[in-house]
Amino acid sequence: MNNETTTLISLKEAMKRVDQKLQVLEAQFKELDFTKDNLTQKFEHHSKTLANQAAQDELWTAVLSFKFTPMELNILYSYIIEVLIRLHTRVLEKLPDLVRGLPTLASILRRKVKNKRIRVVWESVLEEHGMQEGDITALCTFFVAHGNKAEYYIAKVRQMYIKDVNFMITNMVKNQALQDGLLKAVQVIEKGKAVRAPEEQKSSLEELIPAKR
Repeated sequence: MNNETTTLISLKEAMKRVDQKLQVLEAQFKELDFTKDNLTQKFEHHSKTLANQAAQDELWTAVLSFKFTPMELNILYSYIIEVLIRLHTRVLEKLPDLVRGLPTLASILRRKVKNKRIRVVWESVLEEHGMQEGDITALCTFFVAHGNKAEYYIAKVRQMYIKDVNFMITNMVKNQALQDGLLKAVQVIEKGKAVRAPEEQKSSLEELIPAKR
């Protein structure tokens, strides 16, 4: 075997070793890419969770720091309760076979997470009313915070006390999510007054909302 042949064999072996190292490096880079993508996804999820938590904290702060008079609070509460009843009733109309299993709006909100049929109907009902999940979160937060001490006012009583509830909300509620939710609640009720009489709303309220202790 001459020198040229020996050199050629050595070169091939060297190239083979280089190729093997490149393959190892490629596998390591792929693993690093996978790890990077996984970490990025976790970071994005964590960031989203923190953002949602921050938004929730701001919402609760806004709800608990209201400067409304008891009468103004009762008026807002009344719009909110009517909207929640309206949404609950509409879902039941679309899911008559689940009436017994969905006795309250809370049961809908809880079960829609795992039940696609309920979730699809719920989303369609929100769309019908021009509302979004964020609006419901804001309204439910208000209800939880103030429902134990607020009183329900029928439409005629509300009109006696406040002529322009939209102005009151816009002027006094600075949290955007809460302001949007309240304004939409008023809009939904004001547009649908002719559909259900105040007495019917009050009857539904007594049937669907447990008596406050």
